[in-house]
Amino acid sequence: MKQIKLYDTTLRDGSQSEGISFSVADKIKIAKELDELGVHYIEGGWPGSNPKDILFFKQIKKIKLKNSRIIAFGSTRRMHKKVEEDLTLKYLLKAETAGIAIFGKTWDLHVKYALRTTLGENLKMIYDSVKYLKNKNKEVIYDAEHFFDGYKDNPVYALRTLKEAQRAGADNISLCDTNGGTTPDQMERMVKKVSREIKIPLGIHTHNDADMAVANSIIAVKSGCTLVQGTINGYGERCGNANLCSIIPTLKIKMGINCISDQQLQKLTEISRYISEVANVIPADHQPYVGNSAFTHKGGIHVSAVQKEAKTYEHIEPEKVGNKRRILISELSGKSNLLFKAKELNIDFSKKSKTVENLLKMVKKLENRGYQFEGAEGSFELLLRKAARKYKKFFDLEGFKVTIEKDSNGKLKSEAIIKVKVKGVQEHTASEGDGPVNALDNALRKALERFYPQLKEMSLTDFKVRVINAQTGTEAKVRVLIESQDREGVWNTIGVSENIIEASWQALVDSVEYKLLKKTEKN
Repeated sequence: MKQIKLYDTTLRDGSQSEGISFSVADKIKIAKELDELGVHYIEGGWPGSNPKDILFFKQIKKIKLKNSRIIAFGSTRRMHKKVEEDLTLKYLLKAETAGIAIFGKTWDLHVKYALRTTLGENLKMIYDSVKYLKNKNKEVIYDAEHFFDGYKDNPVYALRTLKEAQRAGADNISLCDTNGGTTPDQMERMVKKVSREIKIPLGIHTHNDADMAVANSIIAVKSGCTLVQGTINGYGERCGNANLCSIIPTLKIKMGINCISDQQLQKLTEISRYISEVANVIPADHQPYVGNSAFTHKGGIHVSAVQKEAKTYEHIEPEKVGNKRRILISELSGKSNLLFKAKELNIDFSKKSKTVENLLKMVKKLENRGYQFEGAEGSFELLLRKAARKYKKFFDLEGFKVTIEKDSNGKLKSEAIIKVKVKGVQEHTASEGDGPVNALDNALRKALERFYPQLKEMSLTDFKVRVINAQTGTEAKVRVLIESQDREGVWNTIGVSENIIEASWQALVDSVEYKLLKKTEKN
């Protein structure tokens, strides 16, 4: 079986993604996760290009990695410079990594217009740089930048650049689709051609500008490449790099190539989401394999089939990549959706078919009014428990009043007054807040925390409002989604009304009741 090595460049190419900036501490954290995943090479950055990367290479030496080799990245020597005097190569050696990756120009267009030198001098730059680093006992990976565009324009010269790297002793030549515009048929043809001409191992480095980076990487492996470069979650400049979160399971599960172990593969979803957290990027729900929606089913027919045989609508078992199946509740739901959710909550509806039918009708009626339970599983669980008579009422609202005042300085003040009955005791409280919903939240907590101290553990983390039928103007309904969390997790609740305060109150009450219900269920 062919051995494939994984080369991650999240810390270098991935950091060039718009909106991403890793600190040194971030890069260390990510490197540790990549090592746990079993990635063979971790490209740490370009030493000498910025102080952050210099510090990273100093600090990573103190970390004992189990599976990965750290790679320093840079370019070939400068034009008409002695290789031993070149600052880029000096910094690469100063990083003291076991391996070094350098890129050189393959496309004659770049040699002429970007470097503004001769084709012959470019060949010398490649040879001298690789030879120099090999003489320093380094593993050298040569990145043939713009190889595929260069080959399309001038195949003879493009191949000559690779042969110079090979002649100088490179350990691997990675073919780069730097502009990301190559199609799979072109990729296959060119990689096969190169594999006949070049006798050392080949690698592949693709970009996603034509949305083909993953497909091209897989085709390149089938055509002869034994090293695959990419980034976690496909982070990278412009449209991103090849996504290792798709490449790894495709190689292992679909192609039977054991690039990492089964146990490491099960960490993939967790690592994908962890790195998105460190990068401060919202995870892509629809990302294959590791996305939150990758194994999510909404249509009733789909859910029914999946419950009988998962293969009907799932190409792999989600657990293999550390993901899980999710069933959504919506107007498209059938009984299967409801029964699946009930089973998750240990609610037995097997002898209550009439209850399930009524519940299904209620869900569809509520969704027609503007509710959307697929984004509010906390509210749906309350609805489910009420139908199953597994619900306890924690308090009764006797009324509330919200006022908004603007003072002479133009500052807005919100105050909420609430009357609730809790365990037979009437509570009448008032509280101010940054806005009307915050004031309501504060007043409700003030009334309830004496009876339910666990509410101090929860907080509201997000508040979203959407107008449902905007064409009716000020009479339009609004949908309010509230996200809450405690030490154990996050939940979402919903409210719908023509009045934004009433919709917010509905979602707020559901959020509080869900928290209290969780505590009751535990006890």
